[in-house]
Amino acid sequence: MTSAAHELKNDRLNVRVTTRQREVIEQAARAEAKPVSAFIMDAAYADAQRVLSEQRLFLLDPERWKRFTEALDRPASDKPRLRKLMRTPSVLEKG
Repeated sequence: MTSAAHELKNDRLNVRVTTRQREVIEQAARAEAKPVSAFIMDAAYADAQRVLSEQRLFLLDPERWKRFTEALDRPASDKPRLRKLMRTPSVLEKG
């Protein structure tokens, strides 16, 4: 078992669902032989991990990867939009 499986579950999440949503979720939980709460938690946790990983990981074909790394490697002086951004006061600096 993972360390998360040994962790005490003290926090609760409450959600409201339509009758149809509840029926579908219950049917899917039965199909996987899981309690509804475990089915919902597994599905929500997996989707949350996917969403977060998509914010940190992106895949590019070889040509786009080449263009991406070339853009990163260019000196800042060759990046006019970056220079403009760096010269523009941030929302915290604007008064």
